[in-house]
Amino acid sequence: MKKVRVLVVGVGNMGLSHARAYAANEGFEIAGLCSRGIDQRADIKAEFPGIALFNDYAEALAATHPNAVSINTWPDTHGEYAKMALNAGCHLFIEKPLAATVEEARAIAALAKDKKLKVVIGYILRVHPSWMKFVEVGRTLGKPLVMRMNLNQQSSGAQWQVHKQLMNSISPIVDCGVHYVDVMCQVTGAMPKSVHAVGVRLTDEVGPEMYNYGQLQVTFDDGSVGWYEAGWGPMMSETAFFVKDMIGPKGSVSIAMDESKTESADVDSHTKTSALRVHHGRLGSDGKFTRKDDIIRMDDEPGHQELCNREQAVFLDAIVNDRDMTRHVDEAINSLRIVLAADESVRTGKVVQL
Repeated sequence: MKKVRVLVVGVGNMGLSHARAYAANEGFEIAGLCSRGIDQRADIKAEFPGIALFNDYAEALAATHPNAVSINTWPDTHGEYAKMALNAGCHLFIEKPLAATVEEARAIAALAKDKKLKVVIGYILRVHPSWMKFVEVGRTLGKPLVMRMNLNQQSSGAQWQVHKQLMNSISPIVDCGVHYVDVMCQVTGAMPKSVHAVGVRLTDEVGPEMYNYGQLQVTFDDGSVGWYEAGWGPMMSETAFFVKDMIGPKGSVSIAMDESKTESADVDSHTKTSALRVHHGRLGSDGKFTRKDDIIRMDDEPGHQELCNREQAVFLDAIVNDRDMTRHVDEAINSLRIVLAADESVRTGKVVQL
């Protein structure tokens, strides 16, 4: 089988993990690595000897003639870089969000369809067995559902610098929220109706138009409701920073993470589970529960790098086996639409009808 030559753009935390995934997958060949200041990255040169390095994306695209491009740069570059890749005839893997606006995301989807190219967006929870089980169990709880999720990150040092850089173009509830809103949409299979959100700027270290804490509430046309909260910064609490609950008429399912073994800013903790706790709500004639909670252990779940490997296996399969990725892209745009509506709600103080 002819290898898929991939240009990796952006080699920060996610980009480096994806580059390692391509290097480990025999179906890929890394055509080049591109990042501002990459010529100063001794670690990249040591780990990827012989691979062409570029500071400029347009130059890299023209020089390497790749079959695919992997975009892992700051969010405000995604839309432009995605269109450049597709116009060069390249399949596209892109970290979330797909674009800065719904209109731009739809334009990218249309361009890919017109050129018959594959697009895979980095929704890492979709390849995580524990989260896949979480969704599966959630679908058995009846309707309507109440979904409660958050991911607060107490960050300092280099992690806080990354968060501040991200907040030059994106808020925490948009950046992280697409993952968890996507989970809500998967579980309900319903259309979102309205979004209300609030946000607070807790530090002068971010711009006056940005907020580093936010929470949203979304309603669905099946009666289900969802809540999501995200905050970044040195002031954030390590208590209850990872809440993942779904509650329906028949009971509930929760991700029970051992908080003593992780920190909120640790990237592995963002997907980590120790167990799923499944609660059965049925009462007997004596008014007591008819069944004890089930604990589904998740001790052998994959780490962050293995999840990136799985994402790139999906990307390779889409290319090699000509998989139809229309639904994948449409669902990514749907979750983006919800979190961007939440951002609008924060800024206007109004409920946004979808």
